[in-house]
Amino acid sequence: MAKKLQINRAPVLTLWATVVAERLGYKRAEALTLAKAVTGLNAQAKGQRLGIYQPRAETPEKQRKRKEAETFTVLLLGRPVSAVSTDEGIRATTKGRPIRAESVESYLQGKFGDDLEDTQKAMRELARAFKPSELAARAYALYEDFRPEIPEGTRGWGAKGILNLDHIRSLAKED
Repeated sequence: MAKKLQINRAPVLTLWATVVAERLGYKRAEALTLAKAVTGLNAQAKGQRLGIYQPRAETPEKQRKRKEAETFTVLLLGRPVSAVSTDEGIRATTKGRPIRAESVESYLQGKFGDDLEDTQKAMRELARAFKPSELAARAYALYEDFRPEIPEGTRGWGAKGILNLDHIRSLAKED
């Protein structure tokens, strides 16, 4: 029987981006924060497209603060993520502050519950089916292939769909 779960897209993208970042060589805590930032950037872009959010210009003060923190950019799933080096390693930032890896881990556990381990295992199988450079180039397209189906538009905003773990595993076997 196929393993399927009903879940929102945001935690699926966060977990997939974490797995991809780990495959690209980032440590778990680093990967979690980069993934959370990617998910936030995607949500912001979709929200703007749907008219839910309005784009905000960054003030000169915020630009100075960001430069002072010696930020750099990490490209993950086609998104440029602002990051900083900390004593604990690389951390993605949001609003100029490093994201806490522990909060992302708790978020994933809360959203996936008992299905987190199985889902992560399926995603890791898929990530390992590609060389890191190829995965980096194809990661978002792969996500688009297996993500839960949700109605387009504001009606689908935040809705749950079906995530099929067998489909994720089948993508690994195709390549």
